[in-house]
Amino acid sequence: MKIVIHPAIDADRLHALRAAAPGAEFTNAETAEEALAAVPEAVGFLGKVTPELLAAAERLRWVQTFTASLEHYMFPALIEHPCVLTNARGLFGDVIADQVMGYVLCFARNLHVYARRQLERRYEPEGGSAARVDFASGPGVVNAMDRATIFLPDAAMGIVGMGGIGLEVARRASAFGMTIRGVDRHPERIDKPDFVDRIEPVDRLDDLLGWSDFVVIAAPHTPETARLFDADRLARMRPSSYLINIGRGAIVVLDDLVAALRADRLAGAALDVFETEPLPADHPLWDFPNVIITPHTAGYSTAVAGRHLALLADNVGRFRRGEPLRNVVDKALWF
Repeated sequence: MKIVIHPAIDADRLHALRAAAPGAEFTNAETAEEALAAVPEAVGFLGKVTPELLAAAERLRWVQTFTASLEHYMFPALIEHPCVLTNARGLFGDVIADQVMGYVLCFARNLHVYARRQLERRYEPEGGSAARVDFASGPGVVNAMDRATIFLPDAAMGIVGMGGIGLEVARRASAFGMTIRGVDRHPERIDKPDFVDRIEPVDRLDDLLGWSDFVVIAAPHTPETARLFDADRLARMRPSSYLINIGRGAIVVLDDLVAALRADRLAGAALDVFETEPLPADHPLWDFPNVIITPHTAGYSTAVAGRHLALLADNVGRFRRGEPLRNVVDKALWF
């Protein structure tokens, strides 16, 4: 059983894969030429298979990607090929969910505003110096500070994509008392947890947007989700709501988002992914005080590398033993 790896991995990771599949022959190809020479005899491939490599692969039965996202991976011949494709999903849910709640807390408590004011040495509550809590006014009084913050137990979160990441976002949001709903392409496949109010098909997306105070995009980039959030869809959101995208940049049309923000049709946005990365230095999004920009770091964590190796080793062992593989992808749908 021959398995080709390209791009090459370090010696420690290669040792772990060999230990997981005794008797398998691994070619850890440093160059595309090495991979091309080895792939005709390969039954498994780990890494990024290209059209040239796939065309030369005469016995290939399985391809394991190093990534969870597949938009830069898929091509027609791979979709049509009989090989099984597996990806690296399931490693980032809790890590990315932490970042989502960081965005939510920033907007709810105006931390993004105060971070900027600290640089300006401005000791000023949001809403101006008059925004003070006046307990003498009695219960039920709404003052400037109340209007400038969001009480999360009264807030609603709508999640687009209820896979591993979406469910972890929901779990954390529920701990803050938020009401949570989601939409997904396959809601019937999801075991809805008690802390989620409902999970509906994507044809209910517009209803979800009108209901939500925070809209979280946790969907992959697929032919169906590309440019899903255009001007028409953004218009379904309320002017008091926030958009958070930790899914993929191609899902949100940035020109349309900028237009919505300029027209005050959204309260703000937090973005970790963009149509073009890096986000150009002259892009207007940088100048919005109600926009939080992070450089595609939501999945960063010291925990991920170990999880990644464990997944690869597990699947290599399963393949060697002829057992069902984890994270099998529907190639036509890209996830």
